[in-house]
Amino acid sequence: MLCSRPIVTQSKKPAVLRVAAPVPLRRPFDYLAPESQNPDRLRPGIRLRVPFGKREITAILLEVAAEASVNAEQLRPALDVLDDKPLLTPGIMALCKWSSDYYQHPVGEVFSAAIPKALREGRGLSETHWRLTTEGKGLPEGALSRAKSQAKALALLQTGEQLPEVLKNAGISGAVLRELTAKGLVERCRITTSLPSAALKENGPPLSEEQGSAVAAVEWDSFSCHLLQGVTGSGKTEVYLRLIAACLDRGEQALVLIPEIGLTPQTVKRFEARFQSPVAVLHSGLSDGQRFAAWQAAQSGTAGIVMGTRSAIFTPLARPGLIIVDEEHDGSYKQQDGFRYAARDVAVKRAQLEGCPVMLGSATPSLESLENARRERYRHHFLRGRQGGGELPMLQTVDLRGLQLNAGISDYLMAAIRETVEAQKRQALLFLNRRGFAPTLQCHSCGWVAGCDHCDARLTVHLRKRCLRCHHCAAQRALPAQCPDCGGTALLTHGLGTEQTEEFLRNVLSCPVHRVDSDAMRGVDAMQSLLEVAHSEEPCVILGTQMLTKGHHFPAVQLVGVIDADALLYSADFRGEERMAQLVVQVAGRAGRESAGGKVLIQTHYPDDPLFEALRHGHFESITRSLLDKRRASGLPPYGQLMLLRSDARNERDGEAFLRAVQKEVTGFLPPDCQLIGPLPSAMPRRAGRFRWQLWCLSASRGSAMAAARLLVERAEGLRKSRELSWFIDVDPSDVV
Repeated sequence: MLCSRPIVTQSKKPAVLRVAAPVPLRRPFDYLAPESQNPDRLRPGIRLRVPFGKREITAILLEVAAEASVNAEQLRPALDVLDDKPLLTPGIMALCKWSSDYYQHPVGEVFSAAIPKALREGRGLSETHWRLTTEGKGLPEGALSRAKSQAKALALLQTGEQLPEVLKNAGISGAVLRELTAKGLVERCRITTSLPSAALKENGPPLSEEQGSAVAAVEWDSFSCHLLQGVTGSGKTEVYLRLIAACLDRGEQALVLIPEIGLTPQTVKRFEARFQSPVAVLHSGLSDGQRFAAWQAAQSGTAGIVMGTRSAIFTPLARPGLIIVDEEHDGSYKQQDGFRYAARDVAVKRAQLEGCPVMLGSATPSLESLENARRERYRHHFLRGRQGGGELPMLQTVDLRGLQLNAGISDYLMAAIRETVEAQKRQALLFLNRRGFAPTLQCHSCGWVAGCDHCDARLTVHLRKRCLRCHHCAAQRALPAQCPDCGGTALLTHGLGTEQTEEFLRNVLSCPVHRVDSDAMRGVDAMQSLLEVAHSEEPCVILGTQMLTKGHHFPAVQLVGVIDADALLYSADFRGEERMAQLVVQVAGRAGRESAGGKVLIQTHYPDDPLFEALRHGHFESITRSLLDKRRASGLPPYGQLMLLRSDARNERDGEAFLRAVQKEVTGFLPPDCQLIGPLPSAMPRRAGRFRWQLWCLSASRGSAMAAARLLVERAEGLRKSRELSWFIDVDPSDVV
């Protein structure tokens, strides 16, 4: 009798979908594929709807793995696949993974930075867009002059095919598009990867020898990093425009980063005047719909030029060919909360991953970029003269010792202001890096000083709104009529603010005085209105904070005055001198850009300070050499890698105790070239009702720094017990106080 042998079949292990979920946990999560989906057809970069606890979230697929990171029986299936093809390119996928590892931030939150809100909420991409028909392209100019909305739609479509969201955001309704369709002038079609137009609307001015050399040095089809150092007004933007033209000629897209929203309108206007290709703009001042439309125009390839502030660096491009970072030294490129990345450094890494050139431009490059150029990691290009042969402004220090000041202004500076606006009929720009009326309110009778209840800081007087405001936690209260301690009414203000100087100038001058600070400039429109005034060239005084140093073009400014340079001179931050020199050079560069020369007056009690002496003679390079020597001697960046582990807690000692526990846990396990310093209280120990401490980690190499960062985060996560305490790691911090 034959015995039957049981047939053994090997069941195929289910594929595991490894995803980045938008949660504050530093690891990916595993799921099974939905039963209706073949996992072999799923590609990294698509979105999945997955269960997470008791809720449903949208996650990004990282990979289809053979093995689960947990017991396979614990895995739940994904609920739905939201995309047929990846939203994110391989380059962006790699960039997000690198950023998560380098900055030690949860991977899901990093990927969230790469997609707009609508896609994070599960919305789909537009499948179609609008374009002109042959009849529409041949329509005579002015044929629709009586139908303004239709004419507006045609004018926009003349620049290229447009997504429905772009037309909607421009105020063009569906009814208008239906009317144009009925007339045979426009049509709706499926989105393709057609190349944006490389045609020029106008040719640029002839390039100088230095500009031409910088343009010719850029090699395409491979990664290279270039540092363009040019004095203010030297024509750096023209170099950018020529590189973008070459990029578009190759059928590729250019990504341009700018430091702040206020620069967007003037930069976009200049780019649109030169190129036929649409410019997609991305910044925080846009509505969700506007950001979504611009993101899809970049991702689909319909926008040849993509421009934005720091978060735009994570925007996917269909055909990346060039990255430009304007004003690369600017601190705005560093995110100060949440995902604390530095957009300039991420831009260099992205160019490396995408295999394309990146151009960093500045009149005052960061010490990190200058050192990379010295080591020949970056190619260094110089533009030493102003475009068109214009003269650089003359810098002069005004010795304030023993002088009478009115709202911070000496008689010498006041005479120069009057000469500029009244006799020469030009504009004067005054720099004072402190908003409000005065930084201190004091009782003359008992010495009481108005302080913040939540921070170790004084309240700033804002006279126009009759209030006291904390510039650190935004706490605000009414301006008191009497001292809360003694009841005295002799309340004095001390120190300077832009409101105070503005009030004084309005009282003594007949010309307009325009204040430029974050209180006066609310939104892009406010800055745009000011720029229109500046370009009208009417005599006026423009008074403001560091917002004035962000690359704005003031063609009629003949005089620049730095009212309180001493406030910039001494800082607890090791980058203080570098930033001071950059600020002065940048604000000085607003003078005489379209006229003969120009004058810069720097008011100081320390005219013989070596830093002011070097600035007065235009020796920015000697300043940077001196600062680099100091950094080298101390092992600080760029000669060492710095990171901070910061804690804050409601109890004064909890944060310190936590960091000491972390320090104890990692001692003996860090790379030998890593040094821990602290824990130290922050320069402002209490802020917004919480006490802040920091632990410095200084490493001699990037590899050691990354190993130390992983260890610090691992031990910190294992130690934290109380919800009253929070902590974060800041890799390459721009602010250490």
